[in-house]
Amino acid sequence: MKTAPTLLLVSLLPLLIPGSVLAEATSTSSNSANATATANGVTLTAKLDEAARKVTVEIGGSLFTELVYAGQAKPVLFPIIGPGGMMMVRNWPMKEAAPGEETDHPHHRGLWFTHGSVNGVDFWTEKPAAGKIIVQGVPALSARNGTVSLQTKEAWQPPNGAVLVNSTTTITCGVETGDDRFIDYSVTLSAAAGNVVFGDTKEGVMALRVNPLLNFKGPVAQGTALTSEGKTGAAAWGTNAKWVDYSAPIKGGAIGVACFDHPSNLRYPTTWHARDYGLVAANPFGLHDFQKLPEGAGDYTLKAGTPLTLRYRWLFHKGDTAGAKIAERWQAWAGAK
Repeated sequence: MKTAPTLLLVSLLPLLIPGSVLAEATSTSSNSANATATANGVTLTAKLDEAARKVTVEIGGSLFTELVYAGQAKPVLFPIIGPGGMMMVRNWPMKEAAPGEETDHPHHRGLWFTHGSVNGVDFWTEKPAAGKIIVQGVPALSARNGTVSLQTKEAWQPPNGAVLVNSTTTITCGVETGDDRFIDYSVTLSAAAGNVVFGDTKEGVMALRVNPLLNFKGPVAQGTALTSEGKTGAAAWGTNAKWVDYSAPIKGGAIGVACFDHPSNLRYPTTWHARDYGLVAANPFGLHDFQKLPEGAGDYTLKAGTPLTLRYRWLFHKGDTAGAKIAERWQAWAGAK
């Protein structure tokens, strides 16, 4: 069995969170600047800072994540602090790279949603000719059933300033048993003016770049991946699955991050752009790249007046895949109304 390295690429913050479940959860009223929710004694807060153009989410008074909603090519959740105060995403390029951390793919920032071909426009790489996803106004915050939610409206703009797609994003943060916590990410896409084609490319869509400890390639890599269909490690790439889980041993146990695909999503179970170097991305559009189908097989036409909603859960958990009961937790989430 792999052992944890002496230099872990983690940020340890004190998170004093008792074991809890979402039963008997309560929520306070909220406004556009703050939202607070409580689940079995665990308090979640979301605070809007318009000057810094971010929303901070705390669990038990300690940082969980921040939505950076302006000042870059797309909205990004960074950092994300997992069980025991562990940093769950790569630092770079949002912060200086930690020792041994890769500095490849500068568009891999925390957790994000975008795509590499929207009517032929690249919204993925952040190159000079790429499009940008611009949040309109400021996020609206709310609290419900022991969770806090951040809602934004976005315009997908190519370099010429036109709008191809309008989207509404709802990001919901909550806690589960013990230190485990989740981010539910729901995006509704609408064509702004005429039909829009989300093209067949592996570069997309619902993505996270993990802490390099969770990689299974690289100087500090200790991790592996497992899918709902039993694919492990690099074999997970391009395959269909209901979920994928990256986990690694740490002192006293293991830690991981899973992404769940919802049964209502397009082309469920989705294909995965899941890399050994730490990119985890659910992408229903990349069929040519992933499965060697004819070019364009993964194209999807977003028709004017017919929105598309995609839903995902990111679960940050203690234990390996079996110990964290990822299959059972996906089933509970997927079956909930």
